[in-house]
Amino acid sequence: MLHSLGGLLLLVAEPLYARDFYFSPNSLEGGANTSQVTDLSIFSNPKAQMPGKYLSYIRLNQQPVDETQIIYTSGADGALHAQLTPLMLRQWGVKVDDYPEMAALPQDQPFSLPIGHYIPSAQADFDFASQTLKLSLPQRAVRQVSAGYIDPSRWDDGIPVLFSDYAFSARENHGGDTRSDNSQYLNLRSGMNLGGWQLRNYSTWNNTGEENAWQTIGTWLQHDIQQLKAQFTAGENSTRGEVFDSIQYRGINIISDEEMLPIGERGFAPVIRGVAMSNAQVTVKQNGYVIYQSNVAPGAFEITDLYASTNSGDLEVSVKEADGTEHLFTQPFSSVALMQRPHHLRFETTVGRYRADSGSDDKEPSFFQGSAIYGVNNRLTIYGGTTLAEEYLSGVTGVGVNLGQFGSISADVTMAQAQSLDGETYRGQSWRLLYTSSIEATNTHFTLASYRYSTSGYYSFADANHLNHEDDNDWRDDYNKRNRLQMSISQPFENGSFYINGYQQDYWGTHRKERSITAGSSYQYAGISYHLNLSWNDTQDDDSDRMISFGVSIPLSRWLPDSWVSYNISNTKNGATAQNLGLNGTLLEDRSLSYGLQQSHSNESPQNSSSLYSTWRAPFSNLSGGYYTSSDGSRQYSYGASGAVVIHPHGVTLSQPLGDQFAIIDTDGTAGLQFQNQRGIRTDMWGNAVIPSLTAYQENRIGLDTTQLPNDVDSSDTALIVVPSRNAAVRAHFSARTGYRMLITLTRPEGKEVPFGAMASSADGELNGIVDDNGVLYLSGVSDKTVLTVQWGTAPDDRCSTSIDFISLSDSQQAAPVKMLTALCRPGGLQ
Repeated sequence: MLHSLGGLLLLVAEPLYARDFYFSPNSLEGGANTSQVTDLSIFSNPKAQMPGKYLSYIRLNQQPVDETQIIYTSGADGALHAQLTPLMLRQWGVKVDDYPEMAALPQDQPFSLPIGHYIPSAQADFDFASQTLKLSLPQRAVRQVSAGYIDPSRWDDGIPVLFSDYAFSARENHGGDTRSDNSQYLNLRSGMNLGGWQLRNYSTWNNTGEENAWQTIGTWLQHDIQQLKAQFTAGENSTRGEVFDSIQYRGINIISDEEMLPIGERGFAPVIRGVAMSNAQVTVKQNGYVIYQSNVAPGAFEITDLYASTNSGDLEVSVKEADGTEHLFTQPFSSVALMQRPHHLRFETTVGRYRADSGSDDKEPSFFQGSAIYGVNNRLTIYGGTTLAEEYLSGVTGVGVNLGQFGSISADVTMAQAQSLDGETYRGQSWRLLYTSSIEATNTHFTLASYRYSTSGYYSFADANHLNHEDDNDWRDDYNKRNRLQMSISQPFENGSFYINGYQQDYWGTHRKERSITAGSSYQYAGISYHLNLSWNDTQDDDSDRMISFGVSIPLSRWLPDSWVSYNISNTKNGATAQNLGLNGTLLEDRSLSYGLQQSHSNESPQNSSSLYSTWRAPFSNLSGGYYTSSDGSRQYSYGASGAVVIHPHGVTLSQPLGDQFAIIDTDGTAGLQFQNQRGIRTDMWGNAVIPSLTAYQENRIGLDTTQLPNDVDSSDTALIVVPSRNAAVRAHFSARTGYRMLITLTRPEGKEVPFGAMASSADGELNGIVDDNGVLYLSGVSDKTVLTVQWGTAPDDRCSTSIDFISLSDSQQAAPVKMLTALCRPGGLQ
């Protein structure tokens, strides 16, 4: 009987569930016999949503193209219709000019008719749930572009700015076996942007006690040449160094810029690795200039933010320990195999005067240099160039071959004729082989492998200008180069990786050689990290050096969040063996403060030492400091700061280091806003901030960290997309409001609550909300004396206004994250 009854209920239930249920809106206003005073038609339409501005993900023919704020209005069917403009469609790759009626419209004004009126078969639909605007257009109306294509009309030259990007480091040594000494180093990259032109100056200051000197590495003016996908530069700079070796010049240079091309059409400062045994000072020189100097904590270090003065030219690296010992090695630096995509041309032309290395008395003749690289097809690239000067002539021709899965290789020959000061003429050739590869089977990466052979009469342009200008302290000035081999290999393996960088150079007329090798390996097992590093530098003079080290790092997250303990042991050429035990970690909510404590023991004096090192990524700068003391009584203090001062139309902002492209954030004066993936950065008391290191000619997303918004701040913008041009400072405006989150109970003079579904908005249109069935309205970003207009029908009497006054809030409510008050809503306007 129960089975039969259950089956009957199922039969009855099926048609019942199939029916459409209707809920009368009259029930919300006191029952079916009470007239409905609130217009709830928008909620009865499943297509309808509140009109306004929404962050939208734009998809064109199912491909993502943008993420931006779009204004939407309600159509006749209640659905939201995007307010599109011809400029927006151009930015998204639509061929606006192929449709005359559309092209004739104002570029920044919304269409008055649906997009299908201008482009047959075109549609624009907004999916409110996913915040996605789906554009469907005929394929012939859309440009066929490569992956990562950004329309040049979106490239932003930015706003006028004046800035100085600085990196300062200093150390003070006291006591011990050596005399006290101090040193300071300042690296300045200053500039001004105006109307697409960028003026730059790169200078350094170095004070060692014995020497106090300013050096200007370069001053130049730069501008995009969009039609050529190139950069124009005038002043002091360096050539790129692909077909020819990079040289410094004073003059004019026009060079193709691959970053203007889509990512899918694009074809190198190196990473410098080493190990410091104490609070050490790392110095990098190139062409006689100190281009990098910084204090590092004990342990393995990597320099990934190197700003080289030229695009090739070996880097001389010095690691000076707290006890005064110094380790040296050379980082080879040159171009990779010269390959270009089919039918793509990359070129460089320079007219000017040669700039000698700092401190040298080399010749500085006027010269012309031009080079070009052209992709013939998928397998073959050809290139060549020439250098012309009064006493020098050279030409190069070469070919690059794509070897498929085996990488790519290029080979070239340079013919050169040089004349010395005493009138002797030298002629010779230089053969060069470059190879790059990534072997998928073993996941081996040959970042660079090159070999050069030169005959005895060959001189490069730089070497020719150095003829008869010898340095008595450098034996290499007596001979010209013969063979050079350099290589960089990285090999990842399970839970680890291995790398090796090395080079060897020999000379005509001598058996002496230069050799340098840096190698290392890291491995992780059960959360514990191990590393092994080797550096060896042999110049066959007193500067030769060697060091090998092994270390292990163990996380302590179970006991001390974001921290780890490390142990390291090392041995140097002179037999010194040092052991180090350290505690490292990060602090603060955004992990912007890092610290390190170190205890060391050595078999040489000083036998024992202790050190402390810390860095703070502050909103206005990166600050660092360290202290070192040893058993011989010596002490060392080190400190540093890196950041920038930026003067812009909204004021003066202090920031972290800028990089080449950066964004000026404007938040309508709202302080304390933080940003996603930007450690330590927040808006200052004037509501401004700087987001550094953007990518040129590509979309850069800048997002507010909404989880860290202050209780009294709200923003209608949560993310913006910017596309800076080369060296641009772009503006990014977030519409933020300083105010409170509030629950407001709205009552009318007769004592009744404002009807359910009534729409409330502020006088400036920035605040909007819907009244619930208890007459309560929730708003965020409410400030004192905010005026609200509330409407629930079409009749003149179906509206009221009120002013929010914080005086009525109690002390407990003032401190609450969400404040509650009751406000009288008067008919019509405020009395």
